[in-house]
Amino acid sequence: MVLSFAAIIILSPIMIVTAIIIKATDNGPVLYKQCRLTKDGKKFMVLKFRSMRVDAEKDGVARLSSGDKDDRITPIGKVIRKVRIDELPQLFNVLKGDMSIVGTRPPLISETNLYEYQHFARLAIKPGITGMWQVSGRSEITDFDEVVKLDKYYIENWNLGLDIEILLKTVLVVICKKGAV
Repeated sequence: MVLSFAAIIILSPIMIVTAIIIKATDNGPVLYKQCRLTKDGKKFMVLKFRSMRVDAEKDGVARLSSGDKDDRITPIGKVIRKVRIDELPQLFNVLKGDMSIVGTRPPLISETNLYEYQHFARLAIKPGITGMWQVSGRSEITDFDEVVKLDKYYIENWNLGLDIEILLKTVLVVICKKGAV
């Protein structure tokens, strides 16, 4: 919580500018809120800067244009996703106690409806803004069991050194823009 508070203060100029640009280029809300699950399956609203059109969620994947281009993403959304600025509001989720800086990815309720018994291990800890999945290939890892394996490794081997390693790798991933979607 202390780290998230410090990060909010340090990164507030970037967050304020991002909010102004989103509002100036699109009439929708600045933040995107989505119900996710935290430790022990409790619901919370994860916060992100909105990177998609307001109607994108109801359009679903049907709005994908040809190739790998997603026409649901706004022009500014492409930029903030590429440099992962869209994730910064999650620092407020950490400050509130719903998330951690490092942890597992917070699952959607619809995802957990499809979980098999071994997948629920992911809910043993608070989800994180970053984690093993994010620094181990992110969008290149398409096998959910591989994601669960990374999460279980993190949970079973957690220590401060591992968190620091993941944070350092996160910085490298963001700088190199590796695995960004």
